[in-house]
Amino acid sequence: MDNIKDDTYYIEKIKADLKFIMEKTAGKTKEDIGNNDLLLDSIMFRIIQIAENNSKLTKKFKEEHNEVPWAAIKGMRNTIVHDYGRVDMPIVYDTVNRAIPRMYEKLKDI
Repeated sequence: MDNIKDDTYYIEKIKADLKFIMEKTAGKTKEDIGNNDLLLDSIMFRIIQIAENNSKLTKKFKEEHNEVPWAAIKGMRNTIVHDYGRVDMPIVYDTVNRAIPRMYEKLKDI
């Protein structure tokens, strides 16, 4: 069996993680998320995975889809990885409720 990992492979993984976050946080308040360590850790892990898969996309693909905030994805990952204990819940909540759905909309038909 071939194990070809190309842009399509990584985009599908990113979309799956985005969808997971949206499904698990639907209807949740900032407090719901902040008070649920398992959910918060899961969100953080998925964001890290999104950024890791983002880093594996080709430059050409990113240039062809420059409407996606590729640099912002990396920035959120760096914040989580380097300052995990100090993640700002308003930023996480805004990311979950605004940035994640917008990104999914931009990627869903790719």
